[in-house]
Amino acid sequence: MNFKTEVVDLISSQVDLPKEKIDALIERPKNAKMGDYAFPCFALSKILRKNPAEIASEIAEKISSDDFASIKAVGPYVNFSINHQKLIASTLDEILDKKEHYGDQKLGEGNVPIDMSSPNIAKPMSMGHLRSTVIGNSIAKTMKKVGYTPIKINYLGDYGTQFGKLIAAYKHWGNEEDVKKDPIMNLFHYYVRFHQEAEENPELETEGREWFKKLEEGDPEAVKLWKWFREVSLEDFKRIYKELGVTFDSYNGEAFFNDKMQPVIDELKEKGLLHESRGAQVVDMGEDENPAIIVKSDGTSIYLTRDLAAAEWRMKEYNFVKMLYVVGNEQAQHFVELKTVLKKMGYDWADEIHHIPFGLITQGGKKLSTRKGNVVFLDQVLKDAVSLAEKQIEEKNPNLADKEQVAHDVGVGAVVFHDLKNDRLDNFDFDLQEVVRFEGDTGPYVQYTNARAQSVLRKAAAKGEKPSLDNIELSDDWSFDVAKALADFPRIIARASDKFEPSIIAKYALDLAKKFNKYYANVKILTEDDQISARLALVEATSIVLTEALRLLGVNAPKEM
Repeated sequence: MNFKTEVVDLISSQVDLPKEKIDALIERPKNAKMGDYAFPCFALSKILRKNPAEIASEIAEKISSDDFASIKAVGPYVNFSINHQKLIASTLDEILDKKEHYGDQKLGEGNVPIDMSSPNIAKPMSMGHLRSTVIGNSIAKTMKKVGYTPIKINYLGDYGTQFGKLIAAYKHWGNEEDVKKDPIMNLFHYYVRFHQEAEENPELETEGREWFKKLEEGDPEAVKLWKWFREVSLEDFKRIYKELGVTFDSYNGEAFFNDKMQPVIDELKEKGLLHESRGAQVVDMGEDENPAIIVKSDGTSIYLTRDLAAAEWRMKEYNFVKMLYVVGNEQAQHFVELKTVLKKMGYDWADEIHHIPFGLITQGGKKLSTRKGNVVFLDQVLKDAVSLAEKQIEEKNPNLADKEQVAHDVGVGAVVFHDLKNDRLDNFDFDLQEVVRFEGDTGPYVQYTNARAQSVLRKAAAKGEKPSLDNIELSDDWSFDVAKALADFPRIIARASDKFEPSIIAKYALDLAKKFNKYYANVKILTEDDQISARLALVEATSIVLTEALRLLGVNAPKEM
């Protein structure tokens, strides 16, 4: 039952405003004692030329519904207090019927490619890659829940000047045996050394550019080394993605679009958009804006050139309704240029390209940098998180079955949840000890709450009791608080998908867990009376929603911890 929709209908029966306008005006009082919904009458005051408090009083007198315990005027507001029993019964009935499909909606349809993760080959995945990976993965799950078809694309950084530098570094200091022993770490060390030595020897930078030019021209040695670097990198990346539970529909990286760039350049020329500036080929962005470089003065392509080719190809391939780029905030200008150039080319579908920016992960307040070697490797962080989870499980529940799997779900889930509970645009400092705590605003706290609910259900089943809605009269405030939060889940999902913001779901999961734990602490759930089956229904519904909320974040929900 959608109580807000009923509020809209009731108000609509009394005032001459579109339902969309009424819906947008409805508020949720901060103090629960004031009601569950409030309609402000200020907008009507100008139309009716009456005091808003007088209007509120007139509306409240004329409407009534069994679904609300009270409808009354409070100053300039019409306040609605939901009938507790109606909300609890209807919400639990819907959740127990729909199970994990509770909250499924049809807010849109069609393909939504999501450009996400996208590490550079020949470099180990760092904590810097975590954000794009887990934000993109959660957005994909949420978009699917509201009707779209997400297509997860790992647009690998497998092309560009840095690969010329890597080849030059390998030619100077590398050997095949070392790379075979530990491919990623050795290639990474060559890359770091290149930048360190280039500070003293600028000729190295020239060498790097020359090797990249050879790669673009199809030089056999350059191509062979590049393919090898890509192959060993992808193998290592897939191992880490498996740890995170993340899969992709495409690994088409930058190199895939190498032969698709010239047609884009030709198209820009044909449409009169390309002109020369300081030896480079550029597209004007408008007054007081720097032009967008398409071809550099040395004749090599640039990131934007490949992204234009990729956007055109993806539109032809997927006929998308939206295309999302989950890329750091520092790349904002790049996506302004991408959309502007596509629009100038006459592609109105560029309006449905969305940059999904995010802030930085810092450690000790310092930015992580691969080039300078100041990097925290994701692989090691996940191992350490699992180890910390294992220690806590050993202390709390040493006889737990399948301890290794649970420790993995808790440790990895803690890292993912910590990232996603932060507003996407915020920077945050990473402290593993805080992240894997079982108390506080953490993933393990939510997982433990779900495991607690499952434990209650197991104990009840052992006594022959099971959830039922046959005779439901839960009158305590704690039950209502939990049920009210459960009823809000579909709205939370709709908001998270609209804003491309997983933190909305993570914060909801924390709030629901806290409300359930208050319920658990104040209500004797397993007391054998005529309401035990109703209380168990509330417990089961909570577990269903917590499990689904965690799934949408890419976090597993163990049934025992």
